Amino acid sequence: MTITRTAVVTGAARGIGAGVARRLARDGIAVAVVDLDEAAAEPVADEIRTAGGRALAVGADVADEEAVRAAVDRIAGELGEPTILVNNAGITRDNLLFKMTTDDWDAVVNVHLRGSFLMTRAVQAHMTGAGWGRIVNLSSTSALGNRGQANYAAAKAGLQGFTKTLALELGKFGVTANAIAPGFIETEMTAATAARLGVPFEEFKQAAAAQIPVARTGTPEDIAHAVSFFVSEAAGFVSGQVLYVAGGPKA
Repeated sequence: MTITRTAVVTGAARGIGAGVARRLARDGIAVAVVDLDEAAAEPVADEIRTAGGRALAVGADVADEEAVRAAVDRIAGELGEPTILVNNAGITRDNLLFKMTTDDWDAVVNVHLRGSFLMTRAVQAHMTGAGWGRIVNLSSTSALGNRGQANYAAAKAGLQGFTKTLALELGKFGVTANAIAPGFIETEMTAATAARLGVPFEEFKQAAAAQIPVARTGTPEDIAHAVSFFVSEAAGFVSGQVLYVAGGPKA
């Protein structure tokens, strides 16, 4: 008998999250497309349904405890008990340390770290109950340090420690936890960074590619392939790992 899994992907209205949601749907997994704005998530969910998959668009602020609880309850009721979680939701508020406001710090840490904690705590009960689960947290090469991103780098490094601890605590329940640390990925977020710097996006990508051993920038599909492996049955003996998907061995 084939078991239909249900996955929750946060920040899935666009970019990496949308790419992951589409890939998991192609893998035969029902997908909850979670984003701050449900209307923005609906086109991705509709695309999945049109292609023959099962998907539900869900609006939720991952940093809001009650919103997370309500979203997970809704997903369990309407789509199926979630046993796969991809914590992808994230924002940037870049600035040098002396210019960074407390709000800039809190906003980034709340979405990335608090959000991943709240989502994981809410979903793990379904995983442990099923005796099977897969958690994938999106870190970044910025976890190694990145000028102008003290908040983002700290949050992404924190996710790596969070991931390893989840692997230790949840392994005996059949749950694995791994992290993916993307390098330069072509998304609206990197395009916004280029715009903020006043550099055309194509020029920005070319400059980045020149520093990457495989001589190209990444795409959401590159990350989605890695997620697909980590959430598969085949990855049951892989847990607590951080995979840098960056076109080379370092940022």
